[in-house]
Amino acid sequence: MGTYDARKVVTTVDGVIITGYSDGSMVKASKDNDNFEASSSAQGDSIITINGDSLGTIEITLNQTSPSISYLDQLANERKIVPVWVNSNNEVKEVVGGTQGIVTKPADKEFGKSATNRTYTIKVLDYTVK
Repeated sequence: MGTYDARKVVTTVDGVIITGYSDGSMVKASKDNDNFEASSSAQGDSIITINGDSLGTIEITLNQTSPSISYLDQLANERKIVPVWVNSNNEVKEVVGGTQGIVTKPADKEFGKSATNRTYTIKVLDYTVK
C-alpha cells in the first residue's frame, strides 16, 4: 500500500518556500496545452502536429493568515519573472515548474466572519514535468 504525506510537498517561488496552505488542495499544476494535435483527412490519412508550446499554470491556495501572502502579492505587483518549483518527495517523486514564472495578479481578497483563502495563479513560460 502506498502512502502520501502533504508535508513532503514543497513549493518554492524564487527560492522562497511557500507556507500557510489552505485546507484541501494546496497546489495545482498543469500544462496549458497538449503536446500534439491529431487530425485526419476525409480519406482517413492521419497527421500529428507537434505543439511546441511550453506554457503551464501553477495555482497556489493559501489560508488568509499565511505569511506567504504579502510575498506573492509583492511579486505580482513587481511583475517579476522568477523560478517556481513544486517538489513532491513522496513515494512517487514528482517535480513540476520552471525557471520563468510570473504571478499573474495579487490574490482576490474576501473578508468575513471566517478566514478565507487566497489563490495565486502563476504562469510558467517554460513549464516542465520531471
